[in-house]
Amino acid sequence: MLPEWVRQRCPDISAPHREIALARQAQLTKPASSLGRLEHLACELAGLQETEEPRATIAPIVIFAGDHGVVAQGVSAYPQEVTIAMMANFAGGGAAISVLARELGSTLEVVDAGTLTQSPIPGIVTDKPRHGSRDFSQQAALTSTEVAFALECGKRAVLRAGTPDVLIFGEMGIGNTTASAAIAAALLGIGAEQTTGSGTGVDAKGRALKTRVIDQALVRHGLTKPGLSVEDVLCAVGGLEIIAISGAIIAAAERRTPVLIDGFIVSVAALAAVRLNPSCRSYLLASHRSAEQGHRLVLDALGLQPLIDLDLRLGEGSGAAIALPLLRLACALHNNMATFAEAAVPDRA
Repeated sequence: MLPEWVRQRCPDISAPHREIALARQAQLTKPASSLGRLEHLACELAGLQETEEPRATIAPIVIFAGDHGVVAQGVSAYPQEVTIAMMANFAGGGAAISVLARELGSTLEVVDAGTLTQSPIPGIVTDKPRHGSRDFSQQAALTSTEVAFALECGKRAVLRAGTPDVLIFGEMGIGNTTASAAIAAALLGIGAEQTTGSGTGVDAKGRALKTRVIDQALVRHGLTKPGLSVEDVLCAVGGLEIIAISGAIIAAAERRTPVLIDGFIVSVAALAAVRLNPSCRSYLLASHRSAEQGHRLVLDALGLQPLIDLDLRLGEGSGAAIALPLLRLACALHNNMATFAEAAVPDRA
């Protein structure tokens, strides 16, 4: 049974504030629409944040980590121990997202939402119902109680973040591209061939193995049939960190906080969140298009157009962090440019 708040309607975008923002854009000292999507971004943020001055200054980054039992089937190029080692690297400041967070002036929280570590790691928030998911090629990955716990884990992280302008969520978990590809295939009603990529760098043979493991699991758990619930899918092939991100997205939207979506795995979490609660969709901003196969399909299903396309596939929230300055610049231009009247510049005749 999923928590009741998961399906609670999120606030509608404020049409009056968006209209005020659109009107201001028409008065700024530039040709109409000459700043392209930056203008749209500023106006959308104004409506989402219910303000005349949209902001993207306070943008905490939260990374959720989890392990996956399906790694036992040889679907990853890296050993499972990397998940725990990378959590320590995040906390120690040596990971890519750690560097990006410092450069952006963003706080970075790392949440152990379901790794195999038995002992707390300094600097890491532990909030998990079990140590890793089960091998979904052999049995259901999670119980409904564990799925509910992971959703609550995401909400708790959002509450700890206070009142930010924008939130960024990232992930870490060896095997999580396999789980994400399985979730995407089930939710989109397509085969694993279309959603499965190279992940951490498996070769063609490794990708074929991942695809086969996923397709067999989809059949095993009855996920190729119509009428599936999102909860069915998440129990069968989900991952704790992925589900925690889904919960965090819904919780952020319910608090009127836009979320800058990262790559394939976070986008799959966003797809699950939207299927659970369609009203959270308005609060999603796509940062980039990943090099990971399947990401384009998920973005299309969400109706999102990414801001950048740099062939990124690192994860960790790195793509969203790299795109954050675009949001900040969009807000600065909107709030600080002079109008034609203010600058005494003649407008169009």
